[in-house]
Amino acid sequence: MPDIARRFPENPILCPKDLSASRAGLEIVCLLNPGVFTFGGKTWLLIRVAERPEQTRGIISFPVLKDNGIEIIAIAENHPDLDTGDPRVINYKGADYLTTLSHLRLVCSDDGIKFYQPAGYPLLQGEGEDETFGIEDCRVSLIDKTYYLTFTSVSAHGVGVGLRTTKDWKIFEKHGMIIPPHNKDCAIFEECINGKFYALHRPSSVALGGNYIWLAESPDGIHWGKHKCIVKTRPNYWDSARVGAGAAPIKTAAGWLEIYHGANGKHQYCLGAFLMDLNDPSKVLARTEEPIMVPKEDYELHGFFGEVVFTNGHIANGDELIIYYGAADEFVCGAKFSVKEILSTLMYF
Repeated sequence: MPDIARRFPENPILCPKDLSASRAGLEIVCLLNPGVFTFGGKTWLLIRVAERPEQTRGIISFPVLKDNGIEIIAIAENHPDLDTGDPRVINYKGADYLTTLSHLRLVCSDDGIKFYQPAGYPLLQGEGEDETFGIEDCRVSLIDKTYYLTFTSVSAHGVGVGLRTTKDWKIFEKHGMIIPPHNKDCAIFEECINGKFYALHRPSSVALGGNYIWLAESPDGIHWGKHKCIVKTRPNYWDSARVGAGAAPIKTAAGWLEIYHGANGKHQYCLGAFLMDLNDPSKVLARTEEPIMVPKEDYELHGFFGEVVFTNGHIANGDELIIYYGAADEFVCGAKFSVKEILSTLMYF
């Protein structure tokens, strides 16, 4: 399949060993899927950091958030009620648990390539009963000097969309779960259209329907309604199993350009694009038939969960689009694209 990404020669730009665990007794297993924004003249990444207890031979241990902190659950590897077929999720006595606990961590850079963790900024961690398995994959949208952080809230209740807002990245207002389970991949447009907020999101169905991209409207960026399915999976294509939004759509003269991820039945994740009408984003005008980026480098093919390129953050500057992405569910990488080139690959309906 074709690939028009110009990857950073420095990739991966961040690996698990580059950051320290949030507390003693835990180890960082993966760095994933950063939200991206500019602030104070720097490029910032809000990285999903996945941690677990240091593992002991013959024992599977994993963390869960409780009111009084993190509880470590340890189970014998050969326990008859334990299913470890997926490295991301285990099933124990009929209940699902994540093998890692994720929080969101800020890093910044003067050149967009070399990142460091600045002092004085908090870790964003799960709070409350809807985030006991952590928070993941944050998208960041800037609207009227306020940053909107939409992220995946994970617990035994399911997977939904949480929201926090900030102006300075030190004080945050929590808005709870704005879209209930099962839902994720929520990206808010960085501009109101005809006086309304818009967002892309991805409900999931285990029976009827599928893993499709939907559009929602809001009067205030917090309360969402008028949901409409706008992009579906395509049988026998690279995005046949699931599709989901990346970061906030990019405004172009041709329309709202959205970079999205798609996966096939083998769980291979690629990136594509579609275009929405400027005045009515519920109208999808065009879509790429082939992906614009496929996992092909060693750090994309091999890792915690291989054959994955996944983005929910970018910096757009004229024709240059810098996409930061998670590779193989373990590393953070970067790649450059031409907006005009992406637009040229679209097939209009």
